[in-house]
Amino acid sequence: MADDYYQALGVERDADAATIKKAFRQLARETHPDANPDDPFAEKRFRAVAEAYDVLSDPDKRVRYDRGGDIGDLGSMFGASLDDLLRGVFGDGGLFGAAARGANRQRGHDVLVRADMTLEDAFKGAEYTAEFHGSVACETCHGRGAAEGTESETCGQCGGQGVQRVARSSVFGQMMTVVECNVCSGSGSVVPNPCPTCDGLGVDQGSREVTVEIPPGVDQGTRLRMSGQGESAGRFGGSGDLFIEVRLEEDERFEREGDHLVVRLGLGIAEATLGATIEIPLVEGGIHELNIPEGTQPGTLFRVHGKGMPRLNRRGRGDLVVQANVEVPTELTLEQKELLREYANEAGESVTEPRSWFGNRQRS
Repeated sequence: MADDYYQALGVERDADAATIKKAFRQLARETHPDANPDDPFAEKRFRAVAEAYDVLSDPDKRVRYDRGGDIGDLGSMFGASLDDLLRGVFGDGGLFGAAARGANRQRGHDVLVRADMTLEDAFKGAEYTAEFHGSVACETCHGRGAAEGTESETCGQCGGQGVQRVARSSVFGQMMTVVECNVCSGSGSVVPNPCPTCDGLGVDQGSREVTVEIPPGVDQGTRLRMSGQGESAGRFGGSGDLFIEVRLEEDERFEREGDHLVVRLGLGIAEATLGATIEIPLVEGGIHELNIPEGTQPGTLFRVHGKGMPRLNRRGRGDLVVQANVEVPTELTLEQKELLREYANEAGESVTEPRSWFGNRQRS
């Protein structure tokens, strides 16, 4: 007998029935010998948690246990009565019944397709046709696996469950174990007259096209999931998922930063100094007239609210951010150079004599 049944299940002494049952369900799956085939102590640990649950789940036994009284011989609990206990907790499938049925319900492979898109496509949203080659539903039997004019039948061995309950001998007596049905390979059905194209599998190798609506606002690396649109498992289960990964082509006008679009605006010295009105392109088409004030410094940012990218699956748009880059000319005519020298003299700038960089330049 365990020294402390509450400790064995990892629950507090005032735990309610639901908490005790939840703890046992988890520990039973972790400690069951079938889940630990290479552990010689697994049966001992499993017995400890089963014994603890048998007592704490019974109100009368729990009261006697809490009072330190005799709760009888628990040795007879193992064997058939243990199977009854597990069935009461896990249902008719037993300890691993639901999990086994889920595991034996095969699933086709997932598929990843990359979609190349322009920034305009990502702004507006687009219809994309994804094509891939792999396991697809057989065109002859449409994935049923049975020849034309015939149908699959319920497996007589497992009754369509895909799993079987078999008795397993242990030091505690007979224990019931759930295994994959060896007749239908877990599918729950058999095909007396297999399809000649796919030999009763329900799948064949081929190409498939899936049309996807890509929503506005997708970004580089965005993955869209199309449930059940991947490779087929034929009559043995469902299809995998199809993932569409967006790859955005570079745009010569805009740089994307999340939901914002950035424009690097080149300004001449005169435009930055005197101010100007510049036509900025918009991703949806058209232009936005941006007023550049006098004395704009290199790196100045101008933000046009709501003219960026749509927010994916949300309302609103990001901003259009314009960064002013003042461009210094590298080639000037003699007349342009003379005009700049006149400006330098008027502004008190020295272009012929050395001057100290320390302190503010004194202007006249």
